[in-house]
Amino acid sequence: MYRAPRGTADILPEEQRYWHYLEAGARAVAQRYGYGRLETPVFENTGLFVRGVGQGTDIVEKEMYSFDDRGGDSLTLRPEGTAPACRAYLEHGMRNLPQPVRLYYFSPAFRYERPQAGRFRQHHQFGVEALGDGDPSVDAEVVEMAWQLMNGLGLTDLTLLVNSIGDPQCRPAYLEHLKDYYKPLAERLCQDCKERLERSPLRLLDCKQPTCIIMAQEAPQTVDHLCPECRDHWKKLLGYLQKLDVPFRVEPRLVRGLDYYTRTVFEIHPAEEGGQSALCAGGRYDGLIQELDGPPTPGIGFAAGMERMVLNLKRQEVPVPDEYFVKAIVAYLGDDAKETAISLASQLRSKGIATILAPAGRSLKAQMRYANSLGIPYALILGDDEIKNGSVVLRDMTQGEQREIQLQSIAEELDNLITS
Repeated sequence: MYRAPRGTADILPEEQRYWHYLEAGARAVAQRYGYGRLETPVFENTGLFVRGVGQGTDIVEKEMYSFDDRGGDSLTLRPEGTAPACRAYLEHGMRNLPQPVRLYYFSPAFRYERPQAGRFRQHHQFGVEALGDGDPSVDAEVVEMAWQLMNGLGLTDLTLLVNSIGDPQCRPAYLEHLKDYYKPLAERLCQDCKERLERSPLRLLDCKQPTCIIMAQEAPQTVDHLCPECRDHWKKLLGYLQKLDVPFRVEPRLVRGLDYYTRTVFEIHPAEEGGQSALCAGGRYDGLIQELDGPPTPGIGFAAGMERMVLNLKRQEVPVPDEYFVKAIVAYLGDDAKETAISLASQLRSKGIATILAPAGRSLKAQMRYANSLGIPYALILGDDEIKNGSVVLRDMTQGEQREIQLQSIAEELDNLITS
């Protein structure tokens, strides 16, 4: 028997209410902040991610799903949403629009990772990008937006972590300090961190191995090695967040796993501990568009993992509205009644009332059991007497009460019951 590929999951009908709840909440927050929806292709040219995300990152080296198409072009299933958004910004001349350009998106992303709770090889993201303005007030807007999203969904016991990792002016000197600290400890590092020491030393602070975590606690802190411009940006950001009453904690070891990040980085975590627990993560990437052959263009954004948010909505037992898509079922006895039932179900649907026809060949009792099993609130019952009288029996499945109504009045009566 075929099964969903490892690291993927079906989103079944009974799960859809969580996804609809998330999408509605995220869309409402984005629109309140003035963001417009963007949709990009599921696959892009591989070079977009190699140049944008970074050659030495785990995503590019280990996790991308890349393939050659029939024309010989190398394409990659989207592993993250920021580089495609920046590509669209450049391709469609958005730099000529009033800046910053504010974008949001819902998109699947694909990474060949070890599956675990909240981490899938195909997962879904809600993301936002603000392109074209480097002021720290935009950073504060994006961080506040992420915080408002989580709180608006009803999630509690969250921790917002923020840090500054500097920029190309001050980071090289910091990285030398970092390497000097780690070189005497190199033999105690995990195998991945031994490779990172020369290739991507900032990622040493992000390792989740217990021995590496202990060493990172004493490592030089990025905020102690910022240039004057980055220090000013950092102080203003913290001041703005305090003014906005956004609770945060400075986490000196917080970095991001992609090469394009500069200055502000942040994450939002639930109460439970775990290396892969972040619900939302993002930061500033002022050099990314230039790396993609565009003009110097600042940018900042975040991505929130929708699977992880669903997981936490369930863990915290956040009340999510039920979705009774089917409001009525038309049950019947006999072939003549079946023809009328088919017509009645069609008429109700045309009036906007979600209706299904009871399965054929079952007794009325079995049809009612079927309706109960689906949680359908109203049953319309047709038999020979009803056909003769031009009527239908309306049964309230929750109250167990029923009454006879003329066929021409049933749509209006049902609509009143459903909307009352």
